[in-house]
Amino acid sequence: MRVSKEQAAANRERIVEQAARLFRERGFDGIGVAELMNNAGLTHGGFYGHFESKDQLMAEACEHAIGVTGKRWRKLLASDDGPSMDALAGRYLSRRHRDHPGDGCVLAALAGEATRQSPPVRGAFTRSVRRFIDLIDGALPGRRAALRRRKAVAATAAMVGGLILARAVDDDALSREILDAVHAELPGTTAPKP
Repeated sequence: MRVSKEQAAANRERIVEQAARLFRERGFDGIGVAELMNNAGLTHGGFYGHFESKDQLMAEACEHAIGVTGKRWRKLLASDDGPSMDALAGRYLSRRHRDHPGDGCVLAALAGEATRQSPPVRGAFTRSVRRFIDLIDGALPGRRAALRRRKAVAATAAMVGGLILARAVDDDALSREILDAVHAELPGTTAPKP
């Protein structure tokens, strides 16, 4: 039975959405094509009708994930008071974000694995890093573009690294301390309330 172009596009979108979530939860190697397709409600055999390889899907899933979370962060920053690094850091460095990697930032979820992936996956990951830096750059105060850019790169590294470490430790108090310390040291933020 042949599916319409619209249904094929919807199926592909569902696969990418599921992959974006599952890769962030389990890692690139933590889920196979068969299980991924099953989670999307489709058969394993249909995978190659949509993608040339798992690498292609991994790259598209990274792009999708940063697009979805980027929209969320931009909406947060589009408050009546203007861009707020404090609001962004508060959400990013939260226990909720720490505890739900499947719904969160692809950078923190997959940074450690991205270095060992194919050029298309690394390219998608690199574009994701650039988009996040640009988002933070727009939230930082200051008129000097070069200085603001440097602070945005440092803030991105601190936020992503802080979230990775907060997820990695098995001590909740230390995890919260990491999140709070990174938030407090970011430019344009105030210390979170204990």
